[in-house]
Amino acid sequence: MSALVLDGLTKRYGSFVAVHGASLRIPHGRFVCLLGPSGCGKTTLLRMIAGLEEPSGGRLSIDDRDITDTPAHKREFGMVFQSLALFPHLTAGENIAYPLRIRGVPADEQRRRAAELLELVRLPGAADRPVSKLSGGQRQRVAIARALALEPKLFLLDEPLSALDAKLREAMQIELKQLQRRLGITTIVVTHDQREAMTMADLVVVMSQGRIHQAAPPMEVYRRPADAFVADFIGLTNLLDGAVAAPGMATVPGGTLTLPDLPPQGRVLLSIRPEDVLLRPPGEAGSNRLHGTLSFVRDLGASVEFRIDVAGAEIIALARPQDRPAVEPGGAVTVELPASACVVLPPGGERPS
Repeated sequence: MSALVLDGLTKRYGSFVAVHGASLRIPHGRFVCLLGPSGCGKTTLLRMIAGLEEPSGGRLSIDDRDITDTPAHKREFGMVFQSLALFPHLTAGENIAYPLRIRGVPADEQRRRAAELLELVRLPGAADRPVSKLSGGQRQRVAIARALALEPKLFLLDEPLSALDAKLREAMQIELKQLQRRLGITTIVVTHDQREAMTMADLVVVMSQGRIHQAAPPMEVYRRPADAFVADFIGLTNLLDGAVAAPGMATVPGGTLTLPDLPPQGRVLLSIRPEDVLLRPPGEAGSNRLHGTLSFVRDLGASVEFRIDVAGAEIIALARPQDRPAVEPGGAVTVELPASACVVLPPGGERPS
């Protein structure tokens, strides 16, 4: 099956390296999100894929054809920019037809294709409406339709939903994913919003400081993060420093845990999601249980957040309102950290800020 392959792509601006040797294989028809904080290199990587930035090193191929030196206009890719870059003096239909017009497509075919694409993005009959009279979500749909006008091999979007309000943004996430599924086109989206990535992507590529930390399906990234940065950036987690005390046992603040997958010796870093931390009656004994003091409670509606001080380390737990224990801040509480929910991460490396 055809694929987009990045082999050691690097981009330097003088002494600054924006992207460090990015290598990735994206099978045909996948929805990929490049995810990371501002300045992590994700937009630079997307622009190298699009042909808008020349790599300082590495190669890029699609369908086993090297396109590293192929100009952007010959790559047959569609792109939606963060600013949308629509022509304000043209109608929705004229904006969509523009790339067809500059390629000499007959006017009748331009109109037919524009109407077809407006139907596809759920804006039927909007061909004659001025772009300036459209809402933010409608302009977003027009930009998507224009990028699809030439039936691109690859669909690239740079923070496409960032200017929308929260409710419309979530609705557009679902619509964009459904559209991608219907078309079966390989799609790469840049975002700093982890919820957006988890909603839309088949493959999440987590980046920081120009490097790819992990590329995996959303739930694998969430449940089996590759390192401390990924664990902390994707959702909320507890990171506990510890040390191997014996085979299968690690000491952490407040006690000892029995864990699989531990190295033979040395320091370890453990990650456990708050929803996996179990609250037990104060002083209750048992495997992987630590005793501490409740320091803070926050009602989040569908869940309740608890922050527990365990020997100077803070552990966050989430529980359903109906499972809320009868304890107030300052009271004693026991937390259980199930071994199956603890992920042993490599010590050292980039830590969350």
